[in-house]
Amino acid sequence: MGNGSDHPMGGMELGYARVSTTRQSLDRQLDALAAAGIGDERIYVDNKTGTTVDRDGLTQLLACARRGDTIVVHTLDRTGRNLGEVLNLVHDLAEKGIGLRSLADPLPINTADEGMRRVAFLLLALFAEMERTFTAERAARVRAVAEASGRQIGRPVAHAEGKIEHARLLEAEGNSLGVIAAKTGIPKTSLHRYLATDSAGEQA
Repeated sequence: MGNGSDHPMGGMELGYARVSTTRQSLDRQLDALAAAGIGDERIYVDNKTGTTVDRDGLTQLLACARRGDTIVVHTLDRTGRNLGEVLNLVHDLAEKGIGLRSLADPLPINTADEGMRRVAFLLLALFAEMERTFTAERAARVRAVAEASGRQIGRPVAHAEGKIEHARLLEAEGNSLGVIAAKTGIPKTSLHRYLATDSAGEQA
C-alpha cells in the first residue's frame, strides 16, 4: 500500500479505504480503487475498530498529498466517522488545493471540479446540520419519555442521597472518615469528594 515516496510533479490520484470493524472487509473498496486505475503504491488504508480514533493511513495520505492531487474513495463516508468530520476534511482539502472524488455514492462527488465542490459543500453542510438537529430531537424524546416514567437521565448517582446526608451529619459530629465509611458503607474516596464539595460550597 501507499508509502508516500516518489511523488511526481503535478496532480495525481491517491486512494483511501477504511473499515471500522473487524467484521468488515476492505476488498470491495480496494477493488473499486484498482478499477479506477489507482495502483497499490498509491492506496492508503485504515483497518481499525470503531473504538479506535487513530487513523494512521489517513494521516500518511494527507502528509503525502500535494496541491493538484485528488483523493479517491469508494464512498464519501469512508473519510470520516460523521458528517461533521467529512465536511471539515473536504473544506481543509479545498484550502490546500486537493480534490476529493467518490466512486460509488448515489451522486458521485468530485471536488476537483469547482462547480461540484460548491455543490458538495452545500449538501454536506445541510446534511451535517440535519444530523445535529435529528440527534438533538432524539435526545429530547428520550429525556421526555424517561421523565414521564420517573426514570433519571444521565450518569446514575453512585450513592443514595440519604447515605450522603448521613455522612454529612456524622462529619459534623466530629467522626473520622473511617467511622463514617463504616457506618454509611460509602468508601473513603467517595466521602472525600462529597464532603469536600460541601466545604467548597460553604466557603463560596
